[in-house]
Amino acid sequence: MCGIFGYVGKKDTAADLVLSGLKLLEYRGYDSWGIAVKKGKNLAVEKHVGKIGDASVNLPKSSLGIGHTRWATHGGVTVANAHPHLDCTKTIAVIHNGIVENYQEIKEDLLQKGHTFLSETDTEVIPHLIEEYLKKEGFASAVRDAFNRLQGLNAIVVAYSPSSEIVAAKTGSPLVVGVGENELFVASDAIGILKHTKKVLFLRDNEMVILGRDVQLITLPNGKKETPHFETIDWEVEDADKGTYSHFMAKEIFEQPRVLQNIAQTYTDHIEALSRVIAEAKGTFFIGAGTAFHACLAGAYLFSKIAHVHVNTTVASEFTYLEDFLTKKSLIIALSQSGETIDVIEPLQHVKAKGSTVMAITNALGSTIYRMADHKLLLGAGPEKAVASTKAYVAKLAIVLMLAFALKGNIAHAKKILLAAASEIERLLKDEQVKKIQVLAKKLAASQHMYTIGRGMSFATALEAALKIKEVSYVHTEGLAGGELKHGTIALIEKGTPCLVFAPDDETYEAMISNATEIKARGGFIVGVSSKKADVFDEWIEVKDVAEATLITHVIPAQLLGYYLALEKGYDPDKPRNLAKSVTVK
Repeated sequence: MCGIFGYVGKKDTAADLVLSGLKLLEYRGYDSWGIAVKKGKNLAVEKHVGKIGDASVNLPKSSLGIGHTRWATHGGVTVANAHPHLDCTKTIAVIHNGIVENYQEIKEDLLQKGHTFLSETDTEVIPHLIEEYLKKEGFASAVRDAFNRLQGLNAIVVAYSPSSEIVAAKTGSPLVVGVGENELFVASDAIGILKHTKKVLFLRDNEMVILGRDVQLITLPNGKKETPHFETIDWEVEDADKGTYSHFMAKEIFEQPRVLQNIAQTYTDHIEALSRVIAEAKGTFFIGAGTAFHACLAGAYLFSKIAHVHVNTTVASEFTYLEDFLTKKSLIIALSQSGETIDVIEPLQHVKAKGSTVMAITNALGSTIYRMADHKLLLGAGPEKAVASTKAYVAKLAIVLMLAFALKGNIAHAKKILLAAASEIERLLKDEQVKKIQVLAKKLAASQHMYTIGRGMSFATALEAALKIKEVSYVHTEGLAGGELKHGTIALIEKGTPCLVFAPDDETYEAMISNATEIKARGGFIVGVSSKKADVFDEWIEVKDVAEATLITHVIPAQLLGYYLALEKGYDPDKPRNLAKSVTVK
């Protein structure tokens, strides 16, 4: 959940290159940040608390540097706890993503050997441990042996000034190496190196790479040499920039029509191939975390309603407790934007051990989940940098909708309604419609509590709407099925309590209007999201009916409302507090 960037090459601007890379990766963590560069035989370090923003650094010219932007786990948000961390000789610098579960044991051993610690972090044991191993072996071997001693899921990048080398190793957390002309990069996400090179190597678990004059790849724990296999990324640099938008969240919301059009027009062959796998499975389970789980839930409804196929679903972090029924004929469909979500990776490891089949639907080529899968499909949403997922969510919905219709043998209808959904989203994103959401955000900005309700496929929409609003505006928002309202939550409704009611023109419409009436009778303020204007609505957001794809279009007003509520309250919607884009620690 941290941003990592490293550079070694011919240029003497390592500090600026690393800083630029960290700014691109800051969405992965923004409690604090720091950079280390080679200075003579030692390393110079600069660290700060808070977001990077437009910061610059005062570091010497150097051709070797590493940097880190932190999402705190061990130790508070302080300069001392910020990465990089040095050893006693100040020739070894380490940046780290993950948790060293046995750090206390290692630290006690190192203290007895005379090492001095300056932070509260688990990370700081790593450079000192490498320092110990260096007393009897070379740098790369010392890093290998130190890493092998760490328990837990970790990724480390180590800079060593005497040899001007960087060594990186991973088990769980992502790392990608980029190869440029006479220069090498390492980052926690390909976005960080995209403007320098598109030739990349995605490190697998239990692999270590040595970056100096060239790229050397070895396996862990034994250190066997391997031949690296590079891939080419097809994303464009401008995809990772905000362009004319004030925030990435806004940019990504406005990119959604293009995402839907691409899937509708180019995914038919892939979808039909995956649908055949689903049809042959004996027991199918969707898993995902956060927004991805809401897409899983929507998928369960779509498969039932359209294809008459039963699938199970649960949040990924709970799946391990439900895995006993799995067989070799079971199919697990994992949804994840980053492809690195630990709450999905861990149960998939259990799934693979049982011999079940894994299908991955993710946005990240070469990610851990992508590589674990027997069958895979990329979302094709392009880089998503705002912490709150928007375009990746609608991409997931589009794909599960197409899969459901493919199982029914009517993928042409899926394409038709997806294109209609793209057109309707374009209408919803026109200035006139967006201004209505801005006005609504002003009305609701003082609210302390909000509720979102839906039934059927709209239940998933209600959950996703609540998540979008609370994660960026910090307004407590609870999403629930309309039928559950009377089973407790309605006791919380007071005069003026806002409630978003998702009322599509389907079999749930009358029941949703009834639920809205019940809330209004208790003084609730009703915001209706529907193709039809009902008398019970205090505010009506018109979203035209596009059949089953309405569950995609209905979420757009909620995304916009969350975004503009955040702006009204003075918050940064791209980097909400306490959150990071990719959850890579348990």
